[in-house]
Amino acid sequence: MTRIVVPSHVRAQIKEIVKAFNEREIDDPECYYVVRFREQYVFLAQDGLGGPYQICRLTYTGDMNRWEFAIYRHIKDRYDPGVGPFPGSEHLDGTIEGAMRAGIEAYPC
Repeated sequence: MTRIVVPSHVRAQIKEIVKAFNEREIDDPECYYVVRFREQYVFLAQDGLGGPYQICRLTYTGDMNRWEFAIYRHIKDRYDPGVGPFPGSEHLDGTIEGAMRAGIEAYPC
Protein backbone atom coordinates (compact mmCIF):
# COMPACT_ATOMS: atom_id res chain seq x y z
CA MET A 1 0.00 0.00 0.00
CA THR A 2 1.42 3.38 -1.03
CA ARG A 3 1.24 6.14 1.55
CA ILE A 4 0.22 9.60 0.47
CA VAL A 5 2.75 12.17 1.69
CA VAL A 6 1.43 15.64 2.48
CA PRO A 7 2.70 17.78 -0.43
CA SER A 8 4.61 20.99 0.30
CA HIS A 9 1.85 23.24 -1.13
CA VAL A 10 -0.69 21.54 1.17
CA ARG A 11 1.68 21.98 4.13
CA ALA A 12 1.82 25.71 3.40
CA GLN A 13 -1.97 25.85 3.22
CA ILE A 14 -2.26 24.00 6.54
CA LYS A 15 0.13 26.43 8.24
CA GLU A 16 -2.08 29.31 7.08
CA ILE A 17 -5.24 27.56 8.31
CA VAL A 18 -3.68 27.00 11.74
CA LYS A 19 -2.41 30.58 11.94
CA ALA A 20 -5.84 31.98 11.02
CA PHE A 21 -7.58 29.68 13.52
CA ASN A 22 -5.23 30.77 16.30
CA GLU A 23 -5.91 34.44 15.56
CA ARG A 24 -9.65 34.14 14.98
CA GLU A 25 -10.80 31.50 17.47
CA ILE A 26 -8.20 31.37 20.23
CA ASP A 27 -6.44 34.76 20.24
CA ASP A 28 -4.46 33.86 23.36
CA PRO A 29 -0.66 34.21 23.32
CA GLU A 30 -0.45 31.57 26.04
CA CYS A 31 -2.48 28.92 24.23
CA TYR A 32 -2.25 28.28 20.51
CA TYR A 33 -1.95 25.45 18.01
CA VAL A 34 1.35 24.43 16.48
CA VAL A 35 1.66 22.01 13.60
CA ARG A 36 4.27 19.52 12.49
CA PHE A 37 4.38 17.06 9.63
CA ARG A 38 5.67 13.54 9.09
CA GLU A 39 4.94 11.65 5.90
CA GLN A 40 1.12 11.43 5.60
CA TYR A 41 0.51 12.80 9.10
CA VAL A 42 -0.24 16.26 10.43
CA PHE A 43 0.24 16.58 14.19
CA LEU A 44 -1.57 19.35 16.03
CA ALA A 45 -0.43 20.37 19.49
CA GLN A 46 -1.25 23.22 21.85
CA ASP A 47 1.67 25.33 22.86
CA GLY A 48 1.99 28.02 25.45
CA LEU A 49 2.09 27.39 29.16
CA GLY A 50 4.64 24.60 29.44
CA GLY A 51 3.65 22.93 26.15
CA PRO A 52 3.52 21.69 23.54
CA TYR A 53 0.85 19.16 24.41
CA GLN A 54 -0.26 16.70 21.76
CA ILE A 55 -3.89 17.07 20.77
CA CYS A 56 -4.51 15.08 17.62
CA ARG A 57 -3.10 13.49 14.50
CA LEU A 58 -4.65 13.92 11.09
CA THR A 59 -3.95 11.55 8.21
CA TYR A 60 -3.87 13.03 4.71
CA THR A 61 -6.22 11.28 2.30
CA GLY A 62 -5.54 13.54 -0.68
CA ASP A 63 -8.64 15.64 0.04
CA MET A 64 -8.45 18.76 2.26
CA ASN A 65 -12.01 18.07 3.46
CA ARG A 66 -11.56 14.40 4.38
CA TRP A 67 -8.80 14.12 6.97
CA GLU A 68 -8.76 11.03 9.17
CA PHE A 69 -8.71 12.02 12.84
CA ALA A 70 -7.05 10.42 15.87
CA ILE A 71 -7.12 12.10 19.27
CA TYR A 72 -4.12 11.90 21.56
CA ARG A 73 -4.84 9.85 24.67
CA HIS A 74 -2.48 11.22 27.31
CA ILE A 75 -3.30 8.42 29.73
CA LYS A 76 -2.18 5.84 27.14
CA ASP A 77 0.51 8.03 25.52
CA ARG A 78 -0.73 7.34 21.99
CA TYR A 79 -3.04 8.55 19.23
CA ASP A 80 -6.36 6.74 19.11
CA PRO A 81 -8.51 6.82 15.97
CA GLY A 82 -11.21 4.64 17.56
CA VAL A 83 -12.13 6.80 20.52
CA GLY A 84 -15.87 7.22 20.95
CA PRO A 85 -17.62 10.49 21.63
CA PHE A 86 -15.60 13.00 23.63
CA PRO A 87 -16.12 16.70 24.42
CA GLY A 88 -15.83 18.44 21.06
CA SER A 89 -16.23 15.36 18.85
CA GLU A 90 -19.34 16.92 17.30
CA HIS A 91 -17.00 19.35 15.48
CA LEU A 92 -15.25 16.58 13.55
CA ASP A 93 -16.24 17.12 9.94
CA GLY A 94 -13.12 15.99 8.09
CA THR A 95 -11.54 19.46 8.06
CA ILE A 96 -8.52 20.81 9.88
CA GLU A 97 -10.66 23.53 11.46
CA GLY A 98 -13.11 20.94 12.76
CA ALA A 99 -10.24 18.95 14.29
CA MET A 100 -8.90 22.07 16.01
CA ARG A 101 -12.34 22.96 17.38
CA ALA A 102 -12.73 19.43 18.71
CA GLY A 103 -9.24 19.49 20.21
CA ILE A 104 -9.73 22.79 22.02
CA GLU A 105 -12.87 21.40 23.68
CA ALA A 106 -11.31 18.04 24.51
CA TYR A 107 -8.18 19.69 25.92
CA PRO A 108 -8.98 23.28 26.96
CA CYS A 109 -6.04 25.53 27.71
